Order: sequence, then structure tokens, then C-alpha cells
Amino acid sequence: MAVALCLPALAEQRPSVGVAEFTNDTSAGWWYGGAGRDLSGMLTNELADTDKFRIVERSKLSHVLDEQDLGASGRVSKSSAAKIGKLTGARYLVMGTVSSYQENTSGGGGGFSIHGYSLGGRKDEAYIAIDLRVVDTTTGEIAHSRTVEARSSSYGIHGSGHVGSLSGGLGKYEKTPAGKAIRACLIEASDYLSCVMVDRDSCIDDFKAKDAARRQKTKKSIKLDQ
Repeated sequence: MAVALCLPALAEQRPSVGVAEFTNDTSAGWWYGGAGRDLSGMLTNELADTDKFRIVERSKLSHVLDEQDLGASGRVSKSSAAKIGKLTGARYLVMGTVSSYQENTSGGGGGFSIHGYSLGGRKDEAYIAIDLRVVDTTTGEIAHSRTVEARSSSYGIHGSGHVGSLSGGLGKYEKTPAGKAIRACLIEASDYLSCVMVDRDSCIDDFKAKDAARRQKTKKSIKLDQ
């Protein structure tokens, strides 16, 4: 009986979060008018699947976020945060910006076709980075922030018109390096948010180590004038 009585209390302790429409700072060819909304929905689904959060649906957030013009600015003021929290019940607002996207193709001809797919002949690669911010709507301050990134490649596998678990217009990229990188990045984002907002265990050190490695790799790739 005592365990049963604890279950509702534990459910209430889950952080209440809403995910704002993503913004884009890149020239990624796959970005379209509704991509930010679709990415928001996909991250919302990933967070819901963990069963660690109370999710505020986009429909409930929509009119408040539109009024605050967060889609255009990518920022939230203290007064806006408080209004969002009061009107939607979201203690935290997650915002994501696609800050980097690169893709390249190497190789050439020499492949062959089977069952509608082209095999061999070239290699496609994609890299994506998403800047995450979690705003505490009770204070307007950024509670957590991180850049998550992912890479994906496929050697000569190019399907046509496949629609899978990626949402909306992103579905056609499901089996491409771009689609795989997007999905991996959102899973990494969900894992990170679960870690710092709920689990708060040794996973924090793991993410710190990942971030340190990412920063070091970025520094090595940049040549600065002495």
C-alpha cells in the first residue's frame, strides 16, 4: 500500500517541460518552413519516451510562444519566462538551435543498382550540431546548456522517397546521413536532459568528458594567428 501511495508523488516530482520550436543558423538544404516545429515534436517524443518528464504539449505552448516571438529571437526574457510558466505549467522551457550543419560527398561512379537503391560508387557524410538551452520559467535563468552533435555516413546507399520515424517533411531523409545525424543528435539531447535534470548521477561526469573532448577537437581544427 505504501508503494502505491508513493507513485502519484513520484509522478509529480518529474520536471514539467515544454519544447519550443527549433531555430536554424545554418544553410542546411533539408531545412524548410516547418522543420523547427518537427524537430521540436521529435525531441518532445524522445523526452516522453523516457517517462522521466511531465510534458507540456506544443498546442498548449503555441499561443504563448508565438506571442513572445521566441521563434524569431531564440531568446527568452525573465518576464516572458514567468508568463510561459504561469500560463502553460511548464517549469522548464527547452530551446534548440541548429548551429552547424555540414555534408559532403566523395567518390564517383562504379556503383550498381538493386531494389531501387544505388550501391557503391560514392560516400556521403553529414554532421550536425544543436545548441540546447533549458530556461527555468520561475527565474528566467538558463538552468542547463550544451552543444550536442552527431555524425553519420553511408557508403553508396541512396534510397528514394523513404518515409520513416522522422517527422513531417524530414521523413524523406530517414535513411540518409542527414536524417541519421538528426535522429542521433536528438537522442543525445534527450539523454543529456534526462541526466542533468533527473538522474543527476555519474552520467554528469560522462557528459562533461564528452564536452571537454568536443571542445578540444574544435580547438585543434582551428588555426589561430600567433
